Amino acid sequence: MARRDHKETMAHDAAADAAAIEVAVVEGIDRIAREDWNALLAEDDSPFVDWDWLFALENSKSAARASGWGPCHLAIRRGKSLLAACPLYLKGHSMGEFVFDHGWADAAERSGIRYYPKLLAGVPFTPHGGRRFLTAPGAARPPLVAALGRALMRLCADNKFSSAHVNFCLPDEAAALRELGFLERLGYQYHWRNTGFAAFEDYLGALKSKRRYAVRHERAALAAQGVAIKVHAGDEIPDTIFGPMFDLYLSTIEKLYWGRRYLTREFFTEMRERFKRYVCLVCAYRGRKLVAGTFNLQKSGVFYGRYWGCFEDLKYLHFNVCYYAAIEHCISNGIARFEPGAGGEYKWLRGFDPALTHSAHYIAHDGLRRAIANFLVRERREVEAWIAEGHQRSQLKPPPASNVEQQ
Repeated sequence: MARRDHKETMAHDAAADAAAIEVAVVEGIDRIAREDWNALLAEDDSPFVDWDWLFALENSKSAARASGWGPCHLAIRRGKSLLAACPLYLKGHSMGEFVFDHGWADAAERSGIRYYPKLLAGVPFTPHGGRRFLTAPGAARPPLVAALGRALMRLCADNKFSSAHVNFCLPDEAAALRELGFLERLGYQYHWRNTGFAAFEDYLGALKSKRRYAVRHERAALAAQGVAIKVHAGDEIPDTIFGPMFDLYLSTIEKLYWGRRYLTREFFTEMRERFKRYVCLVCAYRGRKLVAGTFNLQKSGVFYGRYWGCFEDLKYLHFNVCYYAAIEHCISNGIARFEPGAGGEYKWLRGFDPALTHSAHYIAHDGLRRAIANFLVRERREVEAWIAEGHQRSQLKPPPASNVEQQ
């Protein structure tokens, strides 16, 4: 990739004084000081944009040029001060992104347009919504977001890349990028929300009767098989469990013909050594034997489900470990939202309602951009229709009418 710094002028304070900034491509998160990057993070940013998480992916060779994830992060500086940054990767394929553009790539190739390599702003292998453009506290955010967006467009032009994709970004980022000529794409996931539950029974009470009966049945069936579930979180996680958690991760991949091994064993070692503070493992045991588990993260009132695996195929094991035990943990710890990741309408059946996701896409070729824009109009109608229907047919009982409504 052509590496060049760009100088821009932008207003940065109340007096609208102008000052030069530099936008640089940084080929490795280790080339940005940890304290500088993390100083950009807000309290409610997810752990997936933390320097340690990104470093773990790169240092373990999980997200590396050899695997089709070439780090080329964007950094905006004024002098020595880091004002903004964006996790960015040069991609030679579309795997591990969860905003699916394989059809776009096929259409481009049929038309004689080279689709790969492309740029992806986001977190590898991680379908969670959140800030993609990190900006320093107190800095004017809109001009910095626009500067990063323009930098993505310039990188495409300078290197003849087909496209730049900003996946699972925030609505304000999608709106700003739309002003620059990016196409906005909507999607959905299923999220669970804690509406003030004091105990798991309160969650059950919020479900419609048919689903409430099913959950109780599935929980009792697991207990009858002699399986108990335990949660290990933060510094209380035993060091010895990270190796088996990698084996559980592999177990799922090896059972599914579409499974893709993205993470290395070294990644789990990195988690043990530098990231325990955000890790939460939900593990199922038969006696003292580990039979299943999930690797999750938690921060600032949000629980993020990531990887699941089992050594034994037991009835209802998946639902109990991935969902019911996690919900119980969220309730016990006052966690407000549970994001279990992409896909799975079986989540909707258990009280996870559809939530909108956003992404933004810069397509350099005029003809391809028009074709994709037409597709996105149709797709948007389908997404919005399902979200409305999903809420209307929610497995959660509607809230009681307020006093004002009753009057």
